[in-house]
Amino acid sequence: METIKNVLNSVWGVFKTMGLNDIVDIIILSYLFFHIMKLIRETRALQLAKGILLLVGSYLLAVVFNLQTIKFLLKICFQWGFLAIIILFQPELRRMLERVGRSKLTDIALFKPSDTEQETELIRSAIRAVCDASMKLSSTKTGALIIFERKTKLGEQIATGTMLDCVPSSAVLGNIFVPNTPLHDGAVIIRDGKILAAGCFLPKPAKEELINKQLGSRHRAAIGMSENSDAIVIVVSEETGTISVAENGELTRGYVEDTLRKLLYNRLLPDRKIDAGRENTFAGRVMSKWKK
Repeated sequence: METIKNVLNSVWGVFKTMGLNDIVDIIILSYLFFHIMKLIRETRALQLAKGILLLVGSYLLAVVFNLQTIKFLLKICFQWGFLAIIILFQPELRRMLERVGRSKLTDIALFKPSDTEQETELIRSAIRAVCDASMKLSSTKTGALIIFERKTKLGEQIATGTMLDCVPSSAVLGNIFVPNTPLHDGAVIIRDGKILAAGCFLPKPAKEELINKQLGSRHRAAIGMSENSDAIVIVVSEETGTISVAENGELTRGYVEDTLRKLLYNRLLPDRKIDAGRENTFAGRVMSKWKK
């Protein structure tokens, strides 16, 4: 009891000596902790975080009750704890740093390269081609996976595919996804309005156990890609012909040409929005997030 009393007195002493800078420090740390927990929520990293908290709690108990052996062993674990956290949480830390890199600071005109009208027209042309191709592939129930790269560069995925570097068109996309051809199983990646590569392999989703069992490998790959980047991923189902879009780890379904075109314009050309605010009047109301 005397040990517990000393610990409580020490904690109270800390509160009595707190200044404004300490309060600001705590607020900032709380904010960072909240967003880190939000980032790892519903991923396998959450179980790892629980394990780390359990170790920290065990160490505090060992200190309070003076359990020398447990305290010694846990102290050894904590000596390598920082390196272990970097290794265990590598995907989550990478995703967090990518989100920081995509923060509003980079949207300030001072930091953004000026878009030329030619680049804008290439993106517009790519949007038209993808929408047209998606509808044709949907009508024939031909599976397809098309990615629009945004701020996060997809070099790792591009390296797994075949370089094309061509202007997208309905005919080109239709030929790529013809069944039993060499490139039909992978994804097409579009960068700056041009097809950069095809037949690309995508990462698995972190929340795969939460995804509806009815969704196939293309939809799962689309969700995984959207979890690891800010890309917009279009999926055409070969079972139903349904057009879906994955963004920020969520899959929405039921797109038609008009709603798909509005979504792509609003995401890829935000300064030139088409019917902003009405983007989901048709599809957005009926789409489901296909999770358990």
